[in-house]
Amino acid sequence: MLVYSTNKEFFEQQTAGQEQVKTPEPSRQKLIVRIDRRCRAGKQVTLIEGFTGTQEDLAALAKTLKVKCGVGGTAKDGEITIQGDLRDKIVSLLTGMGYNAKRGN
Repeated sequence: MLVYSTNKEFFEQQTAGQEQVKTPEPSRQKLIVRIDRRCRAGKQVTLIEGFTGTQEDLAALAKTLKVKCGVGGTAKDGEITIQGDLRDKIVSLLTGMGYNAKRGN
């Protein structure tokens, strides 16, 4: 939705769905750490789901986890993917950082 004013001093443009989402503090995040083998040619990856916040904060958390685990991964669509089965290590890292993290499967 685009809203225009006839007064040029009060020109306002609003777009629907682009409100800034603030990242809640880590203790209010409920993350689930699980393993996934589907559609990955038999290779295992660790998925961290349930993150709410900005894409920049998600990418920063993913980078921290990748560096501490010494593996590759990615962060997109509110989900962090880490290569390998590192569920226990990631749960301990996240709880040490103040997140509410639980091991899924």
